[in-house]
Amino acid sequence: MEDTGHPPPDAPGERKPASGRSVPSPKQPGQEVPPPSERAAPARDDVPPSPEQTAREMPPSPEQPARGTQPPAEEAPPGAPQPSDQAARDMPPFPQAARQVSRGPEHAPRQGSPNPEHAPPLLLEHRVLKSLLGAWALAACSGEEAAAVEEHLGECGPCAEEALRLRDAVGLLHPEESLDLDPGLRSRVLESCLGRRPPRIPVPEWAVPYDAETARLDALLRDIGDSEWHAPVRLRWFEGDGQVNRKTTVAGVIAHLLAVDGLVGLALGLDDPLGPGAGDPRLPAHRTEAYWQASRLPPTRAVRGPWRDQTHEVVRTVSFAGDGSGRLPVPYGTVPAPPGEGPGQKIELPLRDAMVDRAFECWIHADDIAEAVDYPYDPPSPRHLHRMIDLAARMLPGTLAGRRRSGLAAPPRDLVAAGAPGRSLRLEIEGLGGGEWFIALDSPGADASAEREVAHVALDGVEFCRLAAGHVSPVEAAAGQDGDREAIRDVLFAAASLSRL
Repeated sequence: MEDTGHPPPDAPGERKPASGRSVPSPKQPGQEVPPPSERAAPARDDVPPSPEQTAREMPPSPEQPARGTQPPAEEAPPGAPQPSDQAARDMPPFPQAARQVSRGPEHAPRQGSPNPEHAPPLLLEHRVLKSLLGAWALAACSGEEAAAVEEHLGECGPCAEEALRLRDAVGLLHPEESLDLDPGLRSRVLESCLGRRPPRIPVPEWAVPYDAETARLDALLRDIGDSEWHAPVRLRWFEGDGQVNRKTTVAGVIAHLLAVDGLVGLALGLDDPLGPGAGDPRLPAHRTEAYWQASRLPPTRAVRGPWRDQTHEVVRTVSFAGDGSGRLPVPYGTVPAPPGEGPGQKIELPLRDAMVDRAFECWIHADDIAEAVDYPYDPPSPRHLHRMIDLAARMLPGTLAGRRRSGLAAPPRDLVAAGAPGRSLRLEIEGLGGGEWFIALDSPGADASAEREVAHVALDGVEFCRLAAGHVSPVEAAAGQDGDREAIRDVLFAAASLSRL
């Protein structure tokens, strides 16, 4: 065809818009739509199109059909039934929303409701928003109501103050929970673990109380702040017929435990915390004073590290040594004798008893620290408390004999040979770690039994331990008494004399 400068006549299947450019009409059955590159171009190439005309003449993208046109129908796969020509002509145009990728039923807008992403906020009156503050504080509002309330709180000062008060009140509705772990949690966890798989190197039974009490005290020390290490602590014990005390700090108490535990460490071959030039083991009070005076400055929280390391070394050493090491003697020094009576009395305890003694003192001083820093602290487990009470009860006859030698107790009434039955006092301990013990009154080596019982004393377990620690006066001890009053008084004062610095 000769080029006359005019566009060719309209081809079948095309319509001519006002712009003079042919626009593809909807696809007819059996008709192929040519690609954009093969469609008719503008007849006049010598006149450049304007930007507006260029925008109008851009071919439609595959995703978006030209205005007023229908998208090409998708071809059915081979073998699928073909729709009739009339059905294809009557098919309504695809809405644009139907061409979007579905995001699942949970994201689809509900029928008859606007898109939630573009939903307008609720418009509520002030009185309605104010009435919703209580539900908002309890997190009981719907999402739309909560959004409306929060938007209102940014504009209304009185409502914002009321909302803060309601939120604080909601916090008070919850029961207060202690942030401190149950002191018996560690013991229960270890007992459960060891019940399933016993340790290859077990801790001797007589060393378990010391391991447990040092761990409990270390947990207390981990929780207190730096300033609380300098909180004043008053150490109390019993001397003669009266109670004495010594003022120190929390750090000073840990230094005291470090120095006295060193006696057990020396018996096991460990280093002396007082240093290599400390000499022979001395009385616990002398070792404590020497440690305090060796420091130019008062002890600080830095003492916790050496004390904890020493407790771990003691437990590890006795575990490797085995149960047979319980008979190893642990010297506690020598008590000076009165003038003219020769050498003083040497104090020794077998290792199995010395470990229980150190566990008892660790608990007592941990309770002193807890009282000073206002920290809750519970007594030991009943099984460990029973061991401590048993050790104190076995030491009472020898302590009572020592008080007689010093003139602090009544003279014996019926001396008997060692192993022979003698006058006895029945000590009944109630509550935690309870039990019954018979205390020989006249001869430390006598056989105490119910046949020659002359007195009966009943005490609570924790109360008896506080008496043995010098924290309770023998006169003020809450004890049930029956029988020989003099024997009862001597035994109660002897129990208080077990205490020391």
